[in-house]
Amino acid sequence: MRIITVPALEDNYSYIILDEKTSEAAVVDPVEPQKLMHILQHLGAKLTSVLCTHHHWDHAGGNVELIAKKPGLAVFGADARIPEINYVVKDKEEFKIGNVTIQALWTHCHTKGSISYYAKDGAERAVFTGDTLFLSGCGRFFEGTAADMYNSLLHILATLPVETKVYCGHEYTKSNLRFALHVEPDNAHVAQKLQWCMDENVKITIPGTIGEELLCNPFLRVNEPSLQAFTGKSDPIDVMHVLRELKNTFQ
Repeated sequence: MRIITVPALEDNYSYIILDEKTSEAAVVDPVEPQKLMHILQHLGAKLTSVLCTHHHWDHAGGNVELIAKKPGLAVFGADARIPEINYVVKDKEEFKIGNVTIQALWTHCHTKGSISYYAKDGAERAVFTGDTLFLSGCGRFFEGTAADMYNSLLHILATLPVETKVYCGHEYTKSNLRFALHVEPDNAHVAQKLQWCMDENVKITIPGTIGEELLCNPFLRVNEPSLQAFTGKSDPIDVMHVLRELKNTFQ
C-alpha cells in the first residue's frame, strides 16, 4: 500500500491510496480533482473509487468534476449530501482497493455522516480521519455533541493499533499543539513535537500515529487527571466539551 499526500486549497489534504501490486487506486476527499488525476496518470494507476469522509465542500466539492472526467467510479460515504455518492457504507463494512482492505468506521460528530476509513495491507495500517481526528486536535462539533466525539475518538479511533498512521483532513498541527501545550503544560511529548513542527523545513506534519496521538492529543486524553484538573471537570465527556469550547476561541 502506497499513500500519496496531496495538499489542496489553503490547508486541506487529499490522498491517493495505491495498491502497487494491481495498480488500483482510490482517492480520499478529492477537492481538487485535476491535481489528483495528473498524479494518477503519472503513476499509471487505475482509479476505481472515491472515499468521502464527509459532505463539506472542501472535502467533497470536487466530486462532480471528477465523475465528469471519470464516469463509473464508486463513490463511498455515509451522507446523502455528498455529491455523486453511489455507495452508502455501513459501520465497520469492509471493501477492497486491489489487495488493500478498507474498513468504514462511523465517526460522527463533526457531521452526522462523518466516516473514517481504516486501511489494512499486510502489517501496514492507516486511517483517514477527515475532520474528526486531527493531529493533536479534533474537528468542531457542528452536528454532534461532546458525547458523540468522545465515542468517535475514544471508543473507535483510539482503539486502533498504536502503529496505525493517521492521515487527517487539514494541516492544523502546529496550532493544535500550541493549544495542547496550553492545557497540559507539563506534557513533554507535546513540547517535543511542537519544537519539531516549528522547524522551518517541516511543511507537512502528517502522518502521525495513533500511539503519538494518545500521548499528545488532549481530546484523546480527557481521562487524564491533568486535563480534568485544568478544566475543573471529572466526567471525561464534560472535559471534552470544555476543551472544544476553549479551542474554539484559542489564539
